[in-house]
Amino acid sequence: QVQLVESGGGLVQPGGSLRLSCAASGSISRVDRMGWYRQGPGKQRELVAWINGSGTKTYWDSVKGRFTISRDNTKNMGYLQMNNLKREDTAVYYCYADLTLTDGRDSDRYWGQGTQVTVSS
Repeated sequence: QVQLVESGGGLVQPGGSLRLSCAASGSISRVDRMGWYRQGPGKQRELVAWINGSGTKTYWDSVKGRFTISRDNTKNMGYLQMNNLKREDTAVYYCYADLTLTDGRDSDRYWGQGTQVTVSS
């Protein structure tokens, strides 16, 4: 059973910071791209950032300079450090990971259940 579990969401004031974590567990052979999407109230899901296996990072324009994505390959963990949070960052944040399992099947994308981030005073 493969799982992605996010943590670290919560309520924060504008200008504050949060760090989201994404833990991948199960019969994993390799973790390729990891990333984060978000879906705000009444909005479509949008890609926030991703990091590939070699560490190259890509960010959506609205979060550049404020969010930092990282990963720990030894622990199959992904992180999203969010600084200078704005009200418009309020959303459910979902992590994903492209995983190759030990059973030899082709790589597939797995998703976490989402964690709520609310930016409000």
